[in-house]
Amino acid sequence: MSNLPTTLPAWLALLESRHAETVINMGLDRVLAVKERLKLAFSCPVIMVAGTNGKGSTCAMLESVLMRAGYKVGLYIKPHFLDFNERARVNGELASDDVLVAAFNAVEAVRGDTPLTYFEFTTLAIMHLLSGAGMDVVILEVGLGGRLDAVNIVDADVSIVTSVDIDHTDYLGDTREAIGFEKAGIFRAGKTAICSDPVPPQSLIDHANAIGADLWLMGRDFNYSGDKQQWNYGGRSQRRNSLAYPSLRGANQLLNASAALAALEALRIELPVGAQEVRTGLVTVELPGRFQVLPGRPTVILDVAHNPHAAAALNQNLGNMGFHPYTYAVFGSMHDKDIDGVIAAMSEHVDHWCLATLPSPRSASASELAAKVQIVQPEKAERTINIFDDPAAAYANAISRAGENDRIVVFGSFLTVAGVMAARKSAFH
Repeated sequence: MSNLPTTLPAWLALLESRHAETVINMGLDRVLAVKERLKLAFSCPVIMVAGTNGKGSTCAMLESVLMRAGYKVGLYIKPHFLDFNERARVNGELASDDVLVAAFNAVEAVRGDTPLTYFEFTTLAIMHLLSGAGMDVVILEVGLGGRLDAVNIVDADVSIVTSVDIDHTDYLGDTREAIGFEKAGIFRAGKTAICSDPVPPQSLIDHANAIGADLWLMGRDFNYSGDKQQWNYGGRSQRRNSLAYPSLRGANQLLNASAALAALEALRIELPVGAQEVRTGLVTVELPGRFQVLPGRPTVILDVAHNPHAAAALNQNLGNMGFHPYTYAVFGSMHDKDIDGVIAAMSEHVDHWCLATLPSPRSASASELAAKVQIVQPEKAERTINIFDDPAAAYANAISRAGENDRIVVFGSFLTVAGVMAARKSAFH
């Protein structure tokens, strides 16, 4: 034990080197065994959020509203853009290196010879950290799927599935019904199970009913209505009227906000929240990389859209922005994504493609992306396609060419957005 890392970067490097040797053995037996030895348990309500898109936004809205109401809120959210610490938030603040190192040490002390992947190890550590931080409520974002995700070793008081669409087909199956079953794995007997997808897969409904979860469906148990100025939430027994639109921009945010308010309605005895706290919480919520429009010119939009469902929402949001002469796309993608579907969804608005290879063995190469753009996007009068070794170079090219009334949209992967965020950060220093 004496030769364990003492800094967070050293710990993460160790976990990454171990991860390379750990075969991903799907199943929760190993994580559950370490959880028992850690005596990991929460003494406060736990809200768990899964879904293809919209997980992060829903988590951020819950955190913002509950903090406005004066509660101590723990949040586990992923992945991170610049610093690993972004994954663990205690009352809105990023967990410090020291606290994370202590949590890693705690997991290592009881792990024994049980092999854990990078994701399993860090998930256990952050949940251990949050369980001991004196929180009033903890919000946990599920990684991939739900049923076999390491987060699912905890029994949530309220589980939310935001949307079910095709992604991660290698692990989750290639139909919405197969994926819906995986996501529904976070539901629990006798507990609130919320689905804000307007067309939920039958497999999700069937699983919730089979285990006796209290299923809340969008349009049946809760809904929203609104005009250009404000919107209203209606639940089973609670209405919230004259709400301001969430500060997170975009077409799907009212679905996400409604799911968050349904969760708060389900927990209204344990965690009462007033109307003003809901209004203020939604107006002040921040989440990087979700249709994030940066100040300055040309307009720069960061969006982690990496599947056709998210790209279609991004395309719709671009269409609602008003006129820009040209749109430059800084785009990089993982190999296993539906790249054709993403390009097709975005081709309406993009004039100039700045394509980047991402810093991951799973990345599609920029030249592969270029070949796909040529096939998928109909010819445009002034379309250009350029390829780059990384997102920073692609972004630098877009900035050098864009006029001040043009816009640059950075999307396709967390790594695309993170590469541009890091480049912007170093340019400012």
